[in-house]
Amino acid sequence: MDNLKEVKKELRKQADKKKAKLLQRFFKTGKGEYAEGDIFLGVMVPNQRKIAKEFFQKINLKEIQELLNSKIHEERLTGLIMLVYKYKNKSTTDREKEEIYELYLKNTKNINNWDLVDLTAPNIVGENLLKHPEKKKILYTLANSSHLWEKRIAVLSTFAFIREKKFEDSIKISEILLKDKHDLIHKAVGWMLREIGKRNEKVLEKFLIKHHKTMPRTMLRYSIEKLSEKRRKEFLNGLN
Repeated sequence: MDNLKEVKKELRKQADKKKAKLLQRFFKTGKGEYAEGDIFLGVMVPNQRKIAKEFFQKINLKEIQELLNSKIHEERLTGLIMLVYKYKNKSTTDREKEEIYELYLKNTKNINNWDLVDLTAPNIVGENLLKHPEKKKILYTLANSSHLWEKRIAVLSTFAFIREKKFEDSIKISEILLKDKHDLIHKAVGWMLREIGKRNEKVLEKFLIKHHKTMPRTMLRYSIEKLSEKRRKEFLNGLN
C-alpha cells in the first residue's frame, strides 16, 4: 500500500490547476457531457508515463484496481498505463497476461474517456486477442454494447490486428458501428479505416465504395485523409 500512496503522491506533485481546468473543458466534463463530473489534477501524459514506469513492477493488480476505481482521471490513466507496461514486460507470464486482460475487461466502466481507451485497448485487449483469436467474440459483444466506451474499446482494439495487416475484424466492427450516433465513435472508426488504408488502400476503397454515401461524414473524412486529393474529392462528392 505504501507504493500506491507514493504513486498518488507523485501525481499530486505534478498537478497543475490551470492545466486541470483546460483538461476538464477539453475532455467534456461539464453537465450533460460525455465525461460529466470527471476530476483532473492537470498532469500531462508523459509525466504519468514516467510515474507508471517507475512503479509498475512494485504495484500489484489489487492496487491498480484501486487506481481504476478513483474519481481522478490521472489516477485511472496511470493505473491503465501500468497495466500496459505489465502486459508488455518480458518477465510477465501468459497466465499473468490473462489476468491483466481480464482485469481490463472487468473495468470498462472505469475506462471512461477516449484517452483511457486509445492509449491502452490495442496494447492489452488487441494484443491478447491476436494471440488468442478464438476469443474474438468479445469484440463483437463490446461493439454491440449500449456503452460508448465499450464500443470504442472494440474498434480501437483492432488496431493491434491492423498493425499485423489483418483487417477482417476491423471492417466487420466498422460496419456494426456505421449507424452509431456518437461523434467519438465516428472518429474512432474513421481513424481505424484510415490506418487500414495506409497499409492496403484497396481494402479501404472497397469499404468506402460500399458505404461512403451512408456513413457519417466525420467518419468518412477521417477515413480518406491519406488518399489522394482527387480520390478524397470523389468520395466526398459521392463518386458522381
